Amino acid sequence: MPVTLAGILNVTPDSFSDGGRFVAVDDAVAMGVRMVEAGARWIDVGGESTRPGAAPVSELEEQARVVPVITALAAKIRGRARISIDTFKASTAEVALSAGATIVNDVSGGLIEPALLAVVARAGAGVVLGHMRGTPATMMEDTTYVDVVSEVVAQLRACLDAARAAGCQELWADPGIGFSKRLPENLSLIAQLGRLRLDLGVPIMVGVSRKHFLGDLTGKPVADRTFATAGAVAACVLAGAEVVRVHDVAEMRDVAIVARSVFEMIPTRGKKH
Repeated sequence: MPVTLAGILNVTPDSFSDGGRFVAVDDAVAMGVRMVEAGARWIDVGGESTRPGAAPVSELEEQARVVPVITALAAKIRGRARISIDTFKASTAEVALSAGATIVNDVSGGLIEPALLAVVARAGAGVVLGHMRGTPATMMEDTTYVDVVSEVVAQLRACLDAARAAGCQELWADPGIGFSKRLPENLSLIAQLGRLRLDLGVPIMVGVSRKHFLGDLTGKPVADRTFATAGAVAACVLAGAEVVRVHDVAEMRDVAIVARSVFEMIPTRGKKH
């Protein structure tokens, strides 16, 4: 089964990598279309930065940023790719789903606003449940783990149980690389994605594109992390990720194809995922 590429489309002024590039609706929609043409089958639209220490954005501001983009993009890529809304706010999830999104990507796993899960269930939408402690503004204040994989699995399992209880049926889990985690924890989670997949029983989405831990490893600034991202994407696919969330779709498409082809040839391992 091929890996799904989820193209990152941040319509924010302050995202860590592409903030300010796609604040105009036409620019954002054009970028979304280009990502689909490059191989993305999922476009993740975000109207509030979730980088460490990010300042919160009001519901109205977030919605003003994302709804026009989702509405226009949905009309242009209909049938070719799905759209998700990257939010932890129930009201934003609701208006985005009405505008044409079919998935909610919640980095908090439904913990910040549990009402979001009922919104997803009523819409018959999918939901990605991410692992994070606290909020984007506070998440790096709590990065101590005894066994990061076991603790992430436990929190995500509880989030999945809550989502099922709310009536959600289409579920993904995201270990939250960079969210409440430092370099050793991020590497441990990537290395053991297969364990997460088996323990949680749902497909795994991973976002490693251009992230801080890649700079820790290579010493490169955000703008020069394409090759580091490629290495991380390959590692994630070889470890069993089904969805990779990326900025550079065309480049990472080739990486994912090769890595998945190798993954499928690994004796017994490919059959487990």
